[in-house]
Order: sequence, then structure tokens, then C-alpha cells
Amino acid sequence: MSSRSSSCNDPPAVTVVVEGRSICQMISLHKLGSYQSLAKALKQMFVDSGDIVECSHNNNNNVDLSNALPGHLIAYEDIENDLLLVGDLNWKDFVKVAKRIRILPAKPNSRNGTVENNI
Repeated sequence: MSSRSSSCNDPPAVTVVVEGRSICQMISLHKLGSYQSLAKALKQMFVDSGDIVECSHNNNNNVDLSNALPGHLIAYEDIENDLLLVGDLNWKDFVKVAKRIRILPAKPNSRNGTVENNI
């Protein structure tokens, strides 16, 4: 029996793509424990770095998928290449099937001023 470290069994990092940008980031979902920790990591990657402009300053303790990236929706591609909203599955299943995270601009609904889901 060979002695392998547990990191050999960890799933690979997934690509994070912001729609309309040519630069991607990588994130290791298995190192995060929840959707809230994913939201905080994405906010740190894109809002805190200045890639996505934040209109109001969010208290970092209140970050979740709905407010981590202002004006954007967080979606993912699964192993079957379907595009789904992040948060639809329980965390452990999401980590198993997500192969790419896509940050999509939210499209405002011109009729009533609300944000419309692009997916």
C-alpha cells in the first residue's frame, strides 16, 4: 500500500470566469466549507481587488451569494455542461459536480426595475 497524502484525493480547483473578461481565477471548492465561504472568497477575488465595483460597502460578516458580487449572478457549469445557479444543491453535492463557476451580469428588468435572472 502506498502512503499518499489526502491532497492527492482532493478534487481539482475549478475555474472562475467573469463574463466579458479574458482573465480567469481558480478556486478550490473542497477547501471551503459552505456557500457563505464561497461568497466571501469571490467577493475578495473580484470586489476587493477592484474588478467588480461595489456600490455600497457590505459588512464582510453579512456576505452571501445574493450580495457578494453586486450586479452579478453566480452560476456554475456541472459535469454535464448544464448552467445552474449556485446554491441550488447542498454544498457537498455542489463541490462534487461543479467544474466551472461563471459570474454573469444581472440584467435589469426594464418594466419594473428589478434584476432579471439571465439563466
